[in-house]
Order: sequence, then C-alpha cells, then structure tokens
Amino acid sequence: MDQVSLVIILLAALLIPLIMAKFKINSLPTAVMEIIVGIVIGPSVFNFVNTSDLISQLSTIGVIVLLFLSGLEIDFSLFKKRRTALTPLEQKNAVNTPKYSPVRLSVYAYSTIIVLSLLLAAAFKVSGLFSDFWLAAILFGTISLGIVIAALKEQELLSKAFGQTILLISVFGELVPMMGLTLYASVYGSNSQSLWLLLLILAVAALLLLRFKPFFRFYQNINKSTTQLDIRLAFFLIVTMVTVAESVGAENILGAFVAGIVLKLLNPSETTRERLDAIGYGFFIPIFFITTGVDLNLRTLLTSGKTLLLIPLFFLAYMVAKIGGYWVLKLRFKQANALAGTALTATTMTMVLAVLRVAKSMKTITSDQSGAFLLAALLTCVISPLIFNKFYSAEKEDLVKTAVHFIGANLSTVPVAQQLRKGWYDVSMYTNHPENYQTYHAQVPVTLMENFTAQDLQDHGVFDTDILVLGHIDAERNYELAKAAKAYGVRRIIVRFEDHNVLNEHEDELRELGVEVYNTPEANITLLRALIESPSTLLLLNDTENSIYEVRVLNHLYTDVQIKNLQFAQDITISQVIRNRKLIAPNGNTTIMYGDRLIFTGNKQTAAQIRQALATAN
Repeated sequence: MDQVSLVIILLAALLIPLIMAKFKINSLPTAVMEIIVGIVIGPSVFNFVNTSDLISQLSTIGVIVLLFLSGLEIDFSLFKKRRTALTPLEQKNAVNTPKYSPVRLSVYAYSTIIVLSLLLAAAFKVSGLFSDFWLAAILFGTISLGIVIAALKEQELLSKAFGQTILLISVFGELVPMMGLTLYASVYGSNSQSLWLLLLILAVAALLLLRFKPFFRFYQNINKSTTQLDIRLAFFLIVTMVTVAESVGAENILGAFVAGIVLKLLNPSETTRERLDAIGYGFFIPIFFITTGVDLNLRTLLTSGKTLLLIPLFFLAYMVAKIGGYWVLKLRFKQANALAGTALTATTMTMVLAVLRVAKSMKTITSDQSGAFLLAALLTCVISPLIFNKFYSAEKEDLVKTAVHFIGANLSTVPVAQQLRKGWYDVSMYTNHPENYQTYHAQVPVTLMENFTAQDLQDHGVFDTDILVLGHIDAERNYELAKAAKAYGVRRIIVRFEDHNVLNEHEDELRELGVEVYNTPEANITLLRALIESPSTLLLLNDTENSIYEVRVLNHLYTDVQIKNLQFAQDITISQVIRNRKLIAPNGNTTIMYGDRLIFTGNKQTAAQIRQALATAN
C-alpha cells in the first residue's frame, strides 16, 4: 500500500506541470497546485493516498532540500558596499534614488512585519482566541520562501532588483521565525539543549566553509560523470549541518538552510546549481508539497466550529502582518508592484508546518488550532500568488536599454553607433578632437572632452556603461584605458588594438583580462576570406530582413535543452556555440548550457525577441 501511495504521488507530480501547461494555468505557482492536488487525492476528497513512514521520510527530505536550495538562492553580492554617488548614466536611467537598495528595503519591510506580528499576537492573547503569544508571533511572521522563489522564477524576476528585494524579505521571513522557533523550543521545551550550543551551528558552518573554500578551483580537473563530486559535497553539507542542528536542539531545516548558504559562498558553477535544482524540484520537493496537502484532512477540520471561526481570523492575521511592507516597497517600486510584492510575502506554509510540528510535540497547541493555522496558510498560498500575478508589471528600470559608450568618434565607430541606435541600445560617443566633434555630433550623440585620461572618463561617467568600446586609433591609450575600465568593473570591454609590434605583449595581456580585442586589418582579411570561401556571406551581411546575432544564454528556461526542442528552433539557425572559449559546431541534438554564447541568424523582427528571451537572467 505504501508503494501504491508513492506511485500516485509521483504520478501527480508528473501530471501537474503538464496539465498546467496544457490549460495555460499561470496564475498559481506549481507548488500551490501540488498542495491542492494533495488535498484532492488525500483523505479530504478521494482518499487515494495515505501518508506512511516512507512517504513521511521522503517529505521530510523534501523540505530539507527545499530549505537548502533556498539558502543557495541568496545573492550575497547585494550586501557588498556600492557607490553612493549617481553617475551621469544613473541620473539618466534611475527611476528612484539608489539609497533604497534591496537589502535596505528588505530590512525595513521585515521590521514592520515583526512589529505587526507582535501586535497581532497580543490581540489574539487579550481576546482569548489564542493564548500562546510567542508561538502566534512566530507563525504570523513566517513567509514561505519556497513558494516565493517559485513565483519569482516563473516571472523571471530573481535577477532584478524587485525580485531580489522580495527574495530577501522572504529570507528574513524564514530565517527569523526559524531562529525564533529554535529559541521557543529551547525555553519552553523539556528536552532542549542549552541555548549557547546553537552557536555550534555557525561554528561548524564556518569550519566547513574554510575547509572546502578551494574545492571548486580544482574540482573541474578531477571530476568525472561517475563521481559527480559537487553533488556529493552538497549532500555532505546537508547531512552534516542537519545532524549538527538536531544535536543541539535546533530544527533540521535550520541546518539545511545554513548548508545552502555555505555552498553558495563556495561559489559553485551554474551547472552544479542546475543539477541540484533537478534533484530537488524533480523528485523530493514535489513529494513534500503534495504530502502537505494529503495531511490536511478537511473533513475532520471543518467539523469543528472553533476551527471555522479561527481560519478567517488567522488568514487575516497572516495578511495584515505583511501589510507594512507595502509602504516600504513604494519607496522604490511603483504602487501596483508594491501591492503585488506585499501580497506575495503574505504567502506562508513551509515554516508554518515546521512550527506546528514542534508545537504539537511540545503539546502547546490543540489539533483544532493547528488545523486552523494550516488552512489559513493554504489560503494565503492560493490568494497571494493570484494577487501578485494580477498586479505585477515590469519596472521601468528593468526596461532600460543596453548602454554602449564609444571612446573615439571616427569612420570606424560612428557608422556602428548609428546602426546600434536603431535597436535596443543607448549609445553615447566621446571624442577629444574638436574637428571630429564638428563632423559627427549631428549624426550621433557625441561629447567633446579635453582629455582622455582614466580619471577624466571616470568623472564624466564614461565607465558607467554595460559595454565600453575603445575605438581610438592610439593602441597604447586604448590599452591603458581598458585596464582602468576593467578595474572599475565594466562588464564588457571591446578594444581596437592595431599595434603591429610583435614584441608588444599588451594585446595578450588584455585577452587574459577578458577584454575583447580587434583590429581593422585582421577584420578586413577575415571578411575577404569569408567572401571568397563563402560567397553567400556578403548576401547575408547585406540582407535587410535577416542578420547575424550573438547572445549569452542566461535564462534557465532554455538551458539543458536540446536545440531541436527549443520552442523557437524553426525561427533561427544556430551556426556556432561558444562554450568555455571553445567553438562547438552544433546540431539538433546539441544541448544548450548556461553561459553558452550562441551565434545565430534569423529574421530581424523575431530574432530580437528571441535574443532578449535567451539573455534574460532567471
């Protein structure tokens, strides 16, 4: 019977995303649908499935893996100190003042949640509806990080400021109640360890971080498909931290979450993260969510009058506790998105399950009260994502064009700048020659500068760009400016370097730094050779309908997918795949990996949309 129930759960996990895709159900995250299906196939409706020891163990592993992957999602670069002064580019494109960073907004927002949770807990205690003040405060302050991440992933928002803000609020909404639950169990539980032992969790995490810090530097050289060392390391971290957490009286999910943070700080490759996502979201996590629904026996819960009274009250408390975040989010994001983000942070389930499990073991909560908290949490999982998907729309800062700054206005750069301005690029040019300024400023935006020193360019905001093109004729000047721009942090630097001295090692040095180097004679030779060997090259270059494009794949929706299975495979022709600086001649069975650069041809109308879809970080 246990195996039959597991087969039904796994079949449901397989069919849910297929049915959602078939009927275009986009308003609810997959995790929420899994909970609802669990209710349907469980004792509440059809009673096809009953939880057994095996299913409960797999469900426990599922929540542990979910919390581990949640820790792995945190972008710690957000906590780095950033420049506070506005550059000219930021002044032109900024929608709100940058002092409201995702980190600051998330701290402010969760501070309001703490205050409101305490006030609501006090109100329930005074009214006599629920007497355990600290337990209620912990429950009202929880946020379901797993469901929030799922919703943000489906909207491709995790790489954007709005998505990172909501993610960090949700991290606090899982971490703070987790620590609160640990302290609550330590103070009021009969078998708890001393509080100071909780510091062992952080000590062991720091030890593991230091011990394995160089791991990913050499693992690529010794890894084989039959060893999968990175996955072995991940599960070693999970089991170690879960064991330590349980040994000191803390919850296993706290250990799993810390293990995810440790692995994140070890800086694993995107391939490692994708494989861990595949293991978690492909097997263990769906079992957890479906089993959660199965465990909710509505027939029993809804027969109690007190439960029926508490469900709407607890639901309102979950929602009201998060309402202060609305005014915080409005400081940076538009009103509709502030409402959408507030609604999404009201989603709660994962920590509620953990808290109630501990509270029931401590006998500080009744079955009716536990059921009411669970059903109210389920309502937030259904209603909150609906509100989020209804009101969210892209922020203006997410629609800013790619900035390209040209240093040097001449016959080789100005025509390129004119072409780029017709597309999704914001082009600016800079010259120190007055005659060139007079010649070209009417054709493209050109700024005349007296000097081209690195400090002058930095002061004028020239380095504040997505792509910097150093098209000046002076190779040595381009070399020095390229190094300065790289040190400043410019993402892409393209340098014209036409020094024909074979003893000059500057070109090799720039390539080692990741700078893209070109020179006009070699470009002309390459083009002429291509015309001789492939006469159709000129036709393709001059074609007004089709063109050649290059894009770096950053969207996880299109990774680990064979070219023939891409939804737009019929609209483009992929001629080259560049992976780890090596060219791959692709065919229909070639699998696209995260970070691949694709060189493809296609219609100019559809290719731009495809290129944007592939390059959208998710």
